[in-house]
Amino acid sequence: MSEQPLDESSPAPRNSGDTLSRFGYEQQLSRSLRLRDLLVYGLIYIVPIAPFVIFGVVFDASKGMVALTYLAGLVAMTFTALSYREMSREFPIAGSVYSYAGRGLAPEVGFISGWMVLLDYLLAPTLLYVTGAVAIQSVLPSVPQHVWIVVFVAFNTAVNLMGVVITAAMNKMFLVVELTVLVIFMVFAVIAVAQGKNGAHWSLNPIYNPSVFSLGLIFSALSVAALSFIGFDAVSTLAEEVKGGPRIVGRATLLCLLIVAVLFIAQTYLAALLLPGQTSLPNEAAENTAFYDVAEIAGGMWLRNLTAVTTVLATAVATSLVAQTATSRLLFAMARDGHLPRFLAHVNPKRRVPERALVLVAAISLSLGLPLAGQVDLVASLVNFGALFSFLMLHLSVAFHFLVRRREDTYGMHLVVPFFGFVINGYVLYSANRHAQIVGSCWLAVGLAVLVVRRAKGRSITLSHD
Repeated sequence: MSEQPLDESSPAPRNSGDTLSRFGYEQQLSRSLRLRDLLVYGLIYIVPIAPFVIFGVVFDASKGMVALTYLAGLVAMTFTALSYREMSREFPIAGSVYSYAGRGLAPEVGFISGWMVLLDYLLAPTLLYVTGAVAIQSVLPSVPQHVWIVVFVAFNTAVNLMGVVITAAMNKMFLVVELTVLVIFMVFAVIAVAQGKNGAHWSLNPIYNPSVFSLGLIFSALSVAALSFIGFDAVSTLAEEVKGGPRIVGRATLLCLLIVAVLFIAQTYLAALLLPGQTSLPNEAAENTAFYDVAEIAGGMWLRNLTAVTTVLATAVATSLVAQTATSRLLFAMARDGHLPRFLAHVNPKRRVPERALVLVAAISLSLGLPLAGQVDLVASLVNFGALFSFLMLHLSVAFHFLVRRREDTYGMHLVVPFFGFVINGYVLYSANRHAQIVGSCWLAVGLAVLVVRRAKGRSITLSHD
């Protein structure tokens, strides 16, 4: 295929195979992933059993309407997933929102978007290691959390350095385990409700309780529950390692979101039924163990331990494995464009993975995870802030790129969808933890300062649109 410059006023072809040369890049990463691999990757990153960890917090925040909160989350994140689909088709390259905002709006906006999503991606593995260490200590209290964090980081780094094919195979194994345990819990929960254990009975209260419902309440709870959904966007970081064209990435993103939302709603609905008449939990300790307590009500101590151990495997091993993968690809993309140190763009010629970026993510996870051991709430709130801010930039990018730069008249998909996505994510960000807003704003200020210094030194931010 001959390479000719494309007029920015005309749409770029969306069904071409490898289009990296249009953006000035060479194919360095291994194209070996199919739709099913992306689905497994996305599901593992989001974690089908994510509510196990924060069920108690969301239960308190929503006054027991956990299922409704996750239903609202599905609606909110669908707008964002649609925007990711549109941009992944238009720009089938690694970097996720960094690449989309940089080419959809302006290179400087892309840098800031990448900087903010780094807050999410760099802290996501740390959060997962910290969460896993807390969970496993409840089963093996004699082993310090710090030891587990070191073990988890070392194992995941070794697997990721072996190559994306090995990582994909591990993902499939972990996903089967998570889904099997989830099915076991749901079966025993249904039986427990039918038998009236703990006074449980079939009710719509977990979906809608008119005595406590308010829109503000649900959005406040959603600011916490959004953590469970964050990760579907990571599918787009593998755009340069996918077979079958750019449409595969968008399709996998939407399917991942839909599948996990159904699982989230189902498991939290059943869990909330086993806490009848309650709209709050007695203390923070009860919040942290709420789902495991419910599992014990449903099936006994063995089910409690099973859900706890599975949570450890899902967060500290499976999900942190793909989180490290996604973060390394973002660092690789920004370094390749010269916006981070160039050494991070190095790709191992044999295994075709950005090994230096992988090692850096591991080092950051250790340096943050060890001092933050046990501080799950703080790390979680910071992860949310970075992700939600990047979602706002994504929606602006969709509208500007298609309606202004391309001058298309697709107002439904490229104006209505990003508008509602922007408004919903903006409100959730506004309702977020105050400490997260302060730290996130400081991180944003540092990114803006870096941008100003670069421009003062004549190092402008540039990206090729096609």
